[in-house]
Amino acid sequence: MVAVVPASPDEDVALVDEAGAVVGSAPRSRMRAENLRHASTAVLVRHPDGRIYVHRRSAEKDWQPSAYDAAAGGVRQAGEEPEGSARRELEEELGVTGVPLRPLGVGRYEDDTVRCVAHAFEVTYDGPVAHADGEVVWGGWMTLDELGARLADPSWPFVPDTRALLERLARDGVGDYAGVLR
Repeated sequence: MVAVVPASPDEDVALVDEAGAVVGSAPRSRMRAENLRHASTAVLVRHPDGRIYVHRRSAEKDWQPSAYDAAAGGVRQAGEEPEGSARRELEEELGVTGVPLRPLGVGRYEDDTVRCVAHAFEVTYDGPVAHADGEVVWGGWMTLDELGARLADPSWPFVPDTRALLERLARDGVGDYAGVLR
């Protein structure tokens, strides 16, 4: 079993305005406690046959523990650029390196527990996946139809920001993401 390497509560996180412009930084613990708007990244990993990689988050995560997700990603550290953050998160969470990132746009997500502006990316990958840092405890490939059926079940715990990203991509006609809408 891989030991979870939790993010440091003192890690400096990039804070942003509604448009996503960096306006400062704060320790991760303060960002979470005060629900400060922060920068983040999300990387959807697609198999060449079209399936998407879905994983379950560790129970030790500081937001949405044990929920399912279809994006490797997280908060951007202070001074970190979106592409660098996306590559770091992809490697830390899934062990994926050396793949070209395709930008999918920037979106804002806000609720009572999190406020973020996320740069989204997509990669195509068919190599081994390694849950190296312990933040991910399970993962597997799903078709978009299978993921859509899961997302239609309100009892299935799925991170809300990635749900919103997938719904935006489907509504905007990006790629084949319409398969996640039911």
